[in-house]
Amino acid sequence: MSSEHLSLGSVCPPETPGLLRCYCMKFCPYCQRLRLVLVAKNVKHEIVNIHLNKKPEWFVEKNPLQKVPTLELDGKLMFESLVACDYLDEAHPENPLHRKDPWDKGQDRIFMELFNKVTSPMYRVYRSHVDGEEGEKKKAFEEIQKGLDTFEAELGKRGTKYFGGDKPGMLDYMIWPWGERLPVIEMMLGKELEKSRFQKMKTWMNDMKEDPVVKAMFIPPEVHKKFLEGAFSGSPDYDMKF
Repeated sequence: MSSEHLSLGSVCPPETPGLLRCYCMKFCPYCQRLRLVLVAKNVKHEIVNIHLNKKPEWFVEKNPLQKVPTLELDGKLMFESLVACDYLDEAHPENPLHRKDPWDKGQDRIFMELFNKVTSPMYRVYRSHVDGEEGEKKKAFEEIQKGLDTFEAELGKRGTKYFGGDKPGMLDYMIWPWGERLPVIEMMLGKELEKSRFQKMKTWMNDMKEDPVVKAMFIPPEVHKKFLEGAFSGSPDYDMKF
């Protein structure tokens, strides 16, 4: 991965024909989704990091949505993390991440959408942590726990170690970036998720941290916290060392 985030006035790195390129931001959970799949599928690729507050002119020209992650292959572009991850799973059929049954695959896509009930209040915690709005933080934390109830129950119904079965699947990797950041919420609030309420999800998180793919992309909670505090204060340190 390139460590420097390219910004205004930079030059687009020359492309290598046939080599998949991923435009990313190091601390972006949506980019982490894609990077997890790239590693899990063992897809040869290169990373070009983008400074999101000072996007390079050439990147704006390439991508009208100006969003990361963006995949590029021989001049063709693909946006949106879920779309790009589905593409990778189909284009590189070895080690499939989606469940085979079409109904099961559809159910997993539903749960990817349901996880928005967890991620949305997480961002409110980040914002209120910086703004000092204690009441909002408390309300958002309850919403996070309510959202996680659905996933706790689903793990119980599936009776498997991971949502994908005996190893992580697409659903696991699509929600993990925020699972990795849940300890940040606990650090910001000074309180933990209820252990008795989320026994299965707590175990899932510990198991995911031992997955070689997750280990390859893992960023410690204290680093996430430092970045998020800077980002929500208006001064994100994209090139922060850790």
